[in-house]
Amino acid sequence: MRVIDLDEANKGIFSMCLEDWSADARVGAPRRARWVERSLPKGLRAKLAVDDDGRVGGMIQYLPIEHSCVDGEGLHVILCTWIHGHPQGRGNFQGRGMGSALLEAAEADAVRRGAKGMVAWGIWLPFWMRAKWYRNRGYLKADRQGLAVLVWKPFKADARPPRWYPRRKEAPATVPGKVTVTSLTSGWCLAGNLTCEGARSAAAEFGDRVVFREIDTSERPAVAYWGRSDALFVDASEVRIGPPPTFEKIRDVIASRVRRL
Repeated sequence: MRVIDLDEANKGIFSMCLEDWSADARVGAPRRARWVERSLPKGLRAKLAVDDDGRVGGMIQYLPIEHSCVDGEGLHVILCTWIHGHPQGRGNFQGRGMGSALLEAAEADAVRRGAKGMVAWGIWLPFWMRAKWYRNRGYLKADRQGLAVLVWKPFKADARPPRWYPRRKEAPATVPGKVTVTSLTSGWCLAGNLTCEGARSAAAEFGDRVVFREIDTSERPAVAYWGRSDALFVDASEVRIGPPPTFEKIRDVIASRVRRL
């Protein structure tokens, strides 16, 4: 196994989060590819793990905290560490040490770039994106927001711990007399992109009875205002997006609100 940098040759598979076999990935990838191009000049870095047969089996992406969904200074933030674990496509690469190799390479790169520490996030329950995986590798708890735990590893003595932005309590504005579907989306997460595109398509099925709005949270002022990078609202009600809701689920929620008009 070896770890390589993101380059033009692997941008496509990186934008699909290694799931080039997936129809859902093809829906969310164009938005993610645009986010990649916007974020590279801001310091986005990514590395991929390649096995002895030349197959990409894992990836990690990180960038300066000032361009992330986390509040802090002088640190780098890991948005996602992902080892392909599906039987489809390239197959299951989990359990081969790719995650640890990617994390070590990313930390070393961040140190070379002058970062005071590395930040990551995960779920405190034992399923997808476990915070415990990072804590087992020397990361300390910094903050928690619902199920999401923010962890960090300081590299320098003057590093200050990061924190989640506080979530805004009120919902986005609605249009009187219509159902308003609002998607907060940053573009970095394939699952979040799929939710946004699914909501857009579902809203379109109801014609002028439903208004679809998209709020770009890829810039720091927007994510600081809303306190999150990805969310979905139908009128004032927030729709749970973890795990990502199916198109049918989103359409049913909208239909329920339309019947009340």
